[in-house]
Parts: sequence; structure tokens; C-alpha cells
Amino acid sequence: MTTDPTPDATPDAALVELRGAGVSYGPVRALHGVDLRVLPGRVSCVLGDNGAGKSTLIKVVSGLHRHTEGELRIDGRPVRLASPRQAMDLGIATVHQDLATLPLMPVWRNFFLARELTRGRGPFQRLDIPRMKRVADEELRAMGIALDDLDQPVGSLSGGQRQSVAIARAVHFGARVLVLDEPTAALGVKQSGVVLRHVAAARERGLGVVLVTHNPHHAHLVGDHFTVLRLGTVELSADRDAVTLPELTEHMAGGADLDALRHELGTPAHQNRSTER
Repeated sequence: MTTDPTPDATPDAALVELRGAGVSYGPVRALHGVDLRVLPGRVSCVLGDNGAGKSTLIKVVSGLHRHTEGELRIDGRPVRLASPRQAMDLGIATVHQDLATLPLMPVWRNFFLARELTRGRGPFQRLDIPRMKRVADEELRAMGIALDDLDQPVGSLSGGQRQSVAIARAVHFGARVLVLDEPTAALGVKQSGVVLRHVAAARERGLGVVLVTHNPHHAHLVGDHFTVLRLGTVELSADRDAVTLPELTEHMAGGADLDALRHELGTPAHQNRSTER
């Protein structure tokens, strides 16, 4: 297949779309019948508990695993991604939880990791450090990230700042779709807020964002559409105006299973809700 599909000019055209997509490992179905549309300038949140299929979905969209049923479409064309590099060439950047950063290297070097700018030719070729620092600073500031010292090791930054650097790096290198794998999982409230502001900034720049999380509160703050996975299938698919935070939380927690557990334990539903508040 070609690695440079022509984008559809229709405003509602999906940058990335899953249609009845699934992944099987032998007799085990890790994902089945999943639909997902990623639109420019919108945040699509994918939620689910451990084992719900979130990681498998990320691997399909990022080119790590091929889907075994259904379709994956990019710019309206069916594709079967063969590698993460092919996904990146098509404008899909995935920011994994480990962020793919080298903690002891400076911020600017991590920003250009494996894509360093050089000057000179042949034996006189060398890193263009001043230019890389300037570009990194400009791109970080464009995302609302102001760092006093780009020479500091990226490992010395807070968790939220490291996530922000990874997001800005993906945007700079041409991402049209940004897939974020649990970006707030290990962060406190303040640092989670930093990351969510940058998610909103990426949306404002016209990117299609896939926010994968197990936190419905974070998802509801920035999400435009919510897909809740349970045991590899879609439990809920709804736009923001069609679902409230309590409803989203209930689906995320497995409402039917909770009701059955309440009945088994003899706990009144109103008492359980009071405890949850």
C-alpha cells in the first residue's frame, strides 16, 4: 500500500477509523468488533479497566500489531500497518507510558532523539546544537511549555513536564493523530492538569487525539467522544453531550456487575452511591 494517502477534504472525515476491528491470538480474542473514529480537532477518549483491550487497540493504531478482523482506515483508505515507522510516516504518533526518553540526556537532545539536525558535510558534519535548542524552545513554547534550561537532563523534569515534551516532540515531527497511552496514570492532580492542558492545546492545533485512560474524570474534562471497552468489546460509545460523568464512571466500573455484587452483598444501591460520594 502507499504510505502517503490523500486526505479527504470533508470536515467530518476521520483521520483514523476502526470498523469492526479485532485482534485474535490463536483462540483468544483480545479485541472484537471495535468501532472508533478519530476526527481532526477532537479528543477521542478510550477507557477501560485492566484487560479491557486498551493496550491492544493502541498496538493496532500504532502499527505494533495487525488487526485480524474488521478494518483500519487512514484518511478513508483501508490499510494494514506493518510497523510503527509506517504509522509515523502516515502521521500517527504514539506517546507510550515510558515516553521513549533518555533520562540523563538534556531536554533538547531528547526532543530530537534519532532525528538530530546537523550542519556541514562529510567528515566535517556535526550536530547543529544551537539550531536544535532554538527549535525545541520554540515548539515547547508554542505548546505553552516554558523551560528555563533546555540543557537540564529530561529526567530532572516533573512527570507532567516530561509528558509535555513528548507531546510537543510528536507535534513538531508532523503528527496528525496523537495517541496518548495513560499519560496521567502516575501523576498527581497538579501534574495531570498540566498534561490535560496540553491535550487541549493539541486539539486546538487541529490534531486528532486519542486519549487512552482508566480515569473517567480526566477523560470527561477534555473528551469529545468516549469509547468504553470491556473484555475486548465496546461497552459504550457516546459523544460528550450524550453522557454525564456519573454515567461514564458507571460504565467504566461495569454497572451491571456492580449491581449484581450489591445484590449479592445485600448492600442497598443508595448506600453504595452515598459511600462513593
